[in-house]
Amino acid sequence: MTQTQAITLEICAGSVTSCLAAQEGGAQRVEFCDNLLEGGTTPSYGQLAAARDRLWITLNVIIRPRGGDFLYSDVEFEVMERDVLACKKIGVDGIVIGLLTSDGHIDIPRTKRLVELARPMQVTFHRAFDVACNPEQALEDIIATGCNRLLSSGQAATALEGAALLKKLQAQAGDRLIVMPGAGVRGHNIAQLVAETGCREFHSSGRAPFPSGMTYRNPNVKMGAPGQDEYSIVETSADLVRELLANANADRIAD
Repeated sequence: MTQTQAITLEICAGSVTSCLAAQEGGAQRVEFCDNLLEGGTTPSYGQLAAARDRLWITLNVIIRPRGGDFLYSDVEFEVMERDVLACKKIGVDGIVIGLLTSDGHIDIPRTKRLVELARPMQVTFHRAFDVACNPEQALEDIIATGCNRLLSSGQAATALEGAALLKKLQAQAGDRLIVMPGAGVRGHNIAQLVAETGCREFHSSGRAPFPSGMTYRNPNVKMGAPGQDEYSIVETSADLVRELLANANADRIAD
């Protein structure tokens, strides 16, 4: 019989409801984001306060003032600073950030500034890394800023496609920083990702559609994007979180 370190699962949650589902399913941590279709932006103060009151698992919050690229104006950076301080005031456990320069490198001074502002909260550098140039140097720059963790798909569309680079990054980082694969992490492939990357923390949304409670529906008016089903609400599923954890930890006890 052999035993290995248990996998830590972080769930990307787009609402307080999804945060609670992640907790119910056994996730150890949530990354709380608003506007997931934009890649995630900072939730409102009300959402953060409601989540903090209800969660006993680790609560990390994305600090991102808008969708789009990761090159921020002075005003946008001020917003990020203020949001970090708001998270600290509420008692959030960690923040998630990602800032680049116009030529695709890590914005070291601004990243370091947010890390220092956030302490003693943990800091994750998010998938802005995946659109940075020179991943090996970008990793060293992120470590130099004091970040604790890197969320990455291995600069590929999905973590499975980027598994080879993720394994290299994990080896390069050693015990200086945690490399956490994310993007396309699902119950059916997480065990393969564990085996191929050697990583012990993973990031997924565990989302599924849930039917709206509306009984009256006006078929002539649409509020969302073309093709969007406004009477299907996509939230984290506690059952999918359980499946992710079970499959990820399937190698812990082996004959």
